[in-house]
Amino acid sequence: MNWCILIPLLVGAICALLGYLLGKLLGGGNHDDCNDRIAKLEAELTACKASKKVSPVSSGSTGSTGSASSSGIASSFAASAPLIAFDAAAAKAAYGKKIKENDLTVVEGIGPKIQGLFHDHDVKTWKALSECSIDKCQTVLDSGGSRYRIHNPGTWPKQAKLAYEGKWAELLKLQDELDGGK
Repeated sequence: MNWCILIPLLVGAICALLGYLLGKLLGGGNHDDCNDRIAKLEAELTACKASKKVSPVSSGSTGSTGSASSSGIASSFAASAPLIAFDAAAAKAAYGKKIKENDLTVVEGIGPKIQGLFHDHDVKTWKALSECSIDKCQTVLDSGGSRYRIHNPGTWPKQAKLAYEGKWAELLKLQDELDGGK
């Protein structure tokens, strides 16, 4: 028998067996930690997606299913996300023209220059305007000088809330009853 062929085969078999045993001993065959981390991340993703689901019809819905995430990342992302989705088609159907999301000029009484004043005061969305008090709206107007002080922002937060909630028919009806935003 030729020992020259048998020696490399024997050395290869021994190396393969040692490699397998070392891999098992050093944890190469244990994927439980990875599987646990994947399961945790998938749960966070599911919670995040569930918190982003919204009902554009309901007014007080947060869209959250109440799932708690073990990580603050998903919950902080969900907190910064919009709670009610903007439906451009519904807005266009009500107004007969294209409406841009968070365009404050949709509110009767607010034009481009007043919108600019609100943007300067970090009021850039319908939701933010809906949460403003009438006094804060007046303060924003006063900051623009005497030509803006004459405006009456009494219904602006209410109009902004209707726009934010996607209640276009109600907003249009309210605006038909108004005289220049008053």
